[in-house]
Amino acid sequence: MARVKPKRHNIRVDMTAMTDVSFLLLTFFILTAQFNVPDVETVTTPSSISEKLLPDASLMTVLSTTDGKFYFTPVDNGTERMQLLDKMGEKYGVKFTDKEKVEFTKVQSVGVPMNQLKGYLNLSEDDKKAFKSQTGVPLDSTNKQLIDWVQKSLEVNPDYKLAVKGDVETKYPKVKALFEGLRDIDFLKFWLITSQEVAQ
Repeated sequence: MARVKPKRHNIRVDMTAMTDVSFLLLTFFILTAQFNVPDVETVTTPSSISEKLLPDASLMTVLSTTDGKFYFTPVDNGTERMQLLDKMGEKYGVKFTDKEKVEFTKVQSVGVPMNQLKGYLNLSEDDKKAFKSQTGVPLDSTNKQLIDWVQKSLEVNPDYKLAVKGDVETKYPKVKALFEGLRDIDFLKFWLITSQEVAQ
């Protein structure tokens, strides 16, 4: 007697649900991703073996270039940036219009002295991008505007943190002047941004 072969059933996997979930996840990650904004000037940071991460929120940054220029990046909070600009304006006797305050909230970094900031804020977007002759924020024995930016930021919000990003070829006296200025305002805790040293 012949054996009866059982009927084979084709297994069918419905991939519709998995495809939907994949696209939902992809959409979520694309919409929530935060892209790094490139620095005003390119710097090569020194390497270190530290694995500590910078805090995400309430972080202001000082960028020090090879030729000794300083750029100050305030915390990315529109309302607090306007308060900071008002405080700096009071200190240096500069009045800013509402339009200039709104423009200041969009600026990536401050790279000009206070007496040029008003003119810089009134430039068009294209002119700001083409504006390469930024002299940097002054920091020397007679003019400590960079330290004033940090101090006035702390007056707006004492919980702000500071990170210093310097080029590996920045001359020591410039960095020393920054550290001494921070010491003078009794601001002794800050991060130094470095690149991860590759193990050999």
